[in-house]
Amino acid sequence: MADHGYKCFVPGCAGDVSTFHTLPTEKNCQQTWLMFVYNQIPRQFNSKLLVCSAHFTADSFSNLGQYQAGFAQRLILKKGAIPTILPLLQQLPQASTSQLLRTNDVGCQTDGPIVLSKATQLSLKTMRSHLRSKGVQVTVSSQSVAVGTTTSAMSRPTIQPFTWTPVKDARPAKRARVELEDVSSAVTDPARSVTTETQSSQVFATSLAFHKDAKFIVFEKCLLSLFESCPVCTRACNVRPRRRGTFIAVDQRCSRCGFFRQWRSQPVIGSTPVGNLQLSAAIYFSGASFLKMQKVFRAMYLKTHTYDAFRKHARTYIEPAVIHKWNEDQNVHLHYLSQNKIVILSGDMRADSPGHSAKYGSYTMMDLQTNNIVDVQLVQQSNEAGGSYHMEKEGLRRSLDRVEESGVKLDCIVTDRHPQIQKLLKDRKIIHYYDVWHIVKGLSKKVEKISREKDCSLVKKWHKSITNHLCWSATSSDSGPEKLAKWTSIINHIQDIHTHSDPAYPRCQHEQKSSKDRSKWFQPGSRALNRLHKVLINKRVLSDVEKLSPHYQTSTVESFHKVISLFAPKTVVFPFIEMLCRLYLAAMHFNENAVRPQVTTSKEKLVYKLLFPKDKKGGHTVKPLKTEPTFCYVINLMDSVFEGVVRDPLPYLDAVQRIPVPQYLSSQHDIPSMEEAVAEHVACFSRGGSESDILHCSIRKLPP
Repeated sequence: MADHGYKCFVPGCAGDVSTFHTLPTEKNCQQTWLMFVYNQIPRQFNSKLLVCSAHFTADSFSNLGQYQAGFAQRLILKKGAIPTILPLLQQLPQASTSQLLRTNDVGCQTDGPIVLSKATQLSLKTMRSHLRSKGVQVTVSSQSVAVGTTTSAMSRPTIQPFTWTPVKDARPAKRARVELEDVSSAVTDPARSVTTETQSSQVFATSLAFHKDAKFIVFEKCLLSLFESCPVCTRACNVRPRRRGTFIAVDQRCSRCGFFRQWRSQPVIGSTPVGNLQLSAAIYFSGASFLKMQKVFRAMYLKTHTYDAFRKHARTYIEPAVIHKWNEDQNVHLHYLSQNKIVILSGDMRADSPGHSAKYGSYTMMDLQTNNIVDVQLVQQSNEAGGSYHMEKEGLRRSLDRVEESGVKLDCIVTDRHPQIQKLLKDRKIIHYYDVWHIVKGLSKKVEKISREKDCSLVKKWHKSITNHLCWSATSSDSGPEKLAKWTSIINHIQDIHTHSDPAYPRCQHEQKSSKDRSKWFQPGSRALNRLHKVLINKRVLSDVEKLSPHYQTSTVESFHKVISLFAPKTVVFPFIEMLCRLYLAAMHFNENAVRPQVTTSKEKLVYKLLFPKDKKGGHTVKPLKTEPTFCYVINLMDSVFEGVVRDPLPYLDAVQRIPVPQYLSSQHDIPSMEEAVAEHVACFSRGGSESDILHCSIRKLPP
């Protein structure tokens, strides 16, 4: 930083140390400063009075330790500090006379205006032109043109209203329009700073929670209008704005008095503006899409960084924070389960595409007693599982290994009826229950198909009762034989027979009522009864009913799959690590809001909502209305990024590098060069061949 030649106002001070501090606005401190400089309180004095750091004691600075250690290039006065050291009596500890430091305003991060003339130490009003605006008689009393602050560096600045009226002979400011293109690609060295002043704020930016400050949308013309006039001589200034994403720096230079300062809209960490990084983190943590947000920003001409910068932020800061946070939460859940005697888990897979051509399969393991996601495994189909059909088995195997290595002893597990899952759990000697809804769904489709056949219209009236009876048989039984006895009694019940030969369930539990209307009961030997008996009492159904879960089901896991769709839609393909992180974010969101309380009225009455699901076909269902979800995990992740990863990224990056990332699916095939692919495409579609010739060309990869 060059020495501009401004000197300390204290008489007899050489002013070699260019760390100047301006006159405070508090009346008591202001009078003490004036008495120290002038030995009296003058009637008129310069509001831009400068006193160098050599006149303050060591305890007057809030960052003296950082300055002495070389982590700060300017000293910051504590609020209420006053000068007490006379010239040549005591020097600032470890302050080099050749080091040039400046104190910036806290609120707008600008250099304070230096108003002392080299030739004479006269008041600013003595040298100023006497031409003033007739409309408003305004004097400049604020240190910064943008905002006026009097707080210290460790406190939040207070924004004061400001009115500026230039003198008559002031020319229009030479305003340069903000660069519209993003220049983030021009900075290739992470050690380099965005501007010439950013290196001095690296440690300062990370020492305070800048990411928690409020942000505002500021229009370009409104912002640059603050720098049109020189705060010293009120003449027009040359303004040079520079932008990088959401960050903007403005250089203001007066060609008449030589005044210069640089204003920055946000702090900078290394070469990364804090606003850019926080915007990327907010989009990522909330499960939004950067490309969609970019469209929103473009629609309102709001400047932002590029997608490449977003992905760089994700790889360097965001994804390591997500993985670290998930590992901590998962270890807590698994340690809790290892202390329990009864552990009931549920597992299910979710594919990342609507059809059967899924690239990823995510397997979820949930604790059914607390509805917490215990483990999430991401499997890439052909590289790791050998196909989409085998992804569910591979995901379950990895989840079981992760759970067992943590010392968790499973009591049972509830899944669907996947044949490979059945065999895997049988080999591991784990009690396996089936989810009731999956079996009800399959039987319901078959019963509905029978109801549309000839002489089977009575089946439609009993459709809902049959599915309800299956659920009741599973949840009201303590053993497999009892489930079978209750389920097979449905054939007698629909014939108005309520005593059964099976000793496990000898008689129906409902009240006995005689009915004279025989049309609502099935007749022995009828076509409808025979078709139902064949569907409901076959060997496959009986073996499945015996393994129905008597307590917990997988409906909560299905609800979690809906949450995954908010963070990782099936229509978007993500890289492996990003897909894994989005699954972790969905799990954090679900775990935080899984047990939300129900909304109540002012009279403590529970509130419900009426829904009309599509599968009910006109029917309705009632669900309790829960309170609004919370997002505390986002706040914790933000703190982890700015207070952990930014300070020391190595431990976080090590956890990411230990994750085995499979190769791209295209790596299994021969990839032609771009020239060959274009030549083949042009050859196929430029010769005017028939549709069959073009199709044959695309299959054989030969020109028609």
